[in-house]
Amino acid sequence: MKTLQRTSSFFFSLAVLLLAVPLAHAQTDLLGQLEKETVDPQKREVVAATFKGTHIINSQSVETPGKGTLAFLIQHRFGTLNSGAYNFFGLDQAVLRLSFEYGLTSRLAVGVGRSSQEKTFDGFVKYRAIQQSTGTRAMPVSVTLFASSAITTLKFNAAEDRNRTTASRMTYAYQALIARKFSPELSVQLMPTLIHRNYVATAPEENDVYALGGALRQKITKRTALTADYYYLFGGNTASNFRNALGLGVDLETGGHVFQLHVTNSLGMTEKFFVPETTGKFFSGDLYFGFTVARNFTVKSQI
Repeated sequence: MKTLQRTSSFFFSLAVLLLAVPLAHAQTDLLGQLEKETVDPQKREVVAATFKGTHIINSQSVETPGKGTLAFLIQHRFGTLNSGAYNFFGLDQAVLRLSFEYGLTSRLAVGVGRSSQEKTFDGFVKYRAIQQSTGTRAMPVSVTLFASSAITTLKFNAAEDRNRTTASRMTYAYQALIARKFSPELSVQLMPTLIHRNYVATAPEENDVYALGGALRQKITKRTALTADYYYLFGGNTASNFRNALGLGVDLETGGHVFQLHVTNSLGMTEKFFVPETTGKFFSGDLYFGFTVARNFTVKSQI
């Protein structure tokens, strides 16, 4: 009887072992296949979220809202911090810009905005010409083309300005936004820029202003990142009489939107203002504290 029990136990253990071997082999093959599919160096993958929003501080980023997405932005900038206690260190003064951005496709976006500064309306178009990717035929950078126009509707008081034409109120901006996401934490962007002003007040001022911008985003926690952008004006009367725009900020991601805090030496929030007309001295305390709130809405009826 004991011999029979030992024999039965032996065959039962052998049966379990024989069943376990193919099951373990099958599981190993399945995990190997999943790993191959997940980490395939030959598969082309587009690099996403180079920047968290469509704006950095002063600058536009390479990002667009996405097809069928409407972004509403509130940009607010107070007076300079060194304006003194009487002006509550700038909080008694403010400039506001409201704008809407809409993704016509995954690559093409348009937008309109209105600034209280000089009662300015602006419109723009952005096109994601190249997207950074990995794998087969990898692309090292993303390139977004940006063009905007702005018109001031401020009433002119000087007699010589009252007869100015509508065209003389127009300013145009053209940029190539070139960015690379080096890691999940670090993104860098370069921005060759041309500003054309149809009208300048005096002869020494320049209708065409050239600048090179640079920006970066360094993620420090899951929902927090440090940002910076800077514009260098190339030699000329504008570079001699105005300052290079510099901004430092922090991005805070919340459930439904991105909240951006910053300080900059530029009061204006569109290319027309911060590239050729910045007057503040950053390291002398001419710092404008501001914030940007962005909220995205998915438009259900897409064409």
